Amino acid sequence: MKQLLFVLVAALSIAACKNIDKKNTPVVTMTKEEMEKAKTDTANFTSIQWLDSVNLILGKLTKDKEIEITWRFKNTGDKNLIIESASASCGCTVPEVPKEPFAPGQEGVIKAKFNGSGSGTITKQVHVVANTSPAKDHTLTFTGEITEKK
Repeated sequence: MKQLLFVLVAALSIAACKNIDKKNTPVVTMTKEEMEKAKTDTANFTSIQWLDSVNLILGKLTKDKEIEITWRFKNTGDKNLIIESASASCGCTVPEVPKEPFAPGQEGVIKAKFNGSGSGTITKQVHVVANTSPAKDHTLTFTGEITEKK
């Protein structure tokens, strides 16, 4: 009987935690027209805080081994944050653009996959465009040293 009670309490605790997590992640819905206006109308611009350094030092990387790099950010303004685009300085890095807007106070992640090509010390950039002020353009950089496979 005690085991059944313990399992029931554990299950309820897990369910409660999942509900709390969902409440802390606001879902922002905007029409296509609202999204376009937010990208161009400076009255709808917001601010962004990069929670991770925009210049990541990855250390030693294995040649031809794909890795994922992430930069966390937070919408620190009072309007919805829209990541318009993300592009890389070369074809060896493929950034992922979040599709949904971020509500004020909400956090998000810019991800990029690097294929491990090159040799020696590498420096790669990801260029992000968002509806942010004072600048719409943000440059994220990562460096590393490519070593031969073991």
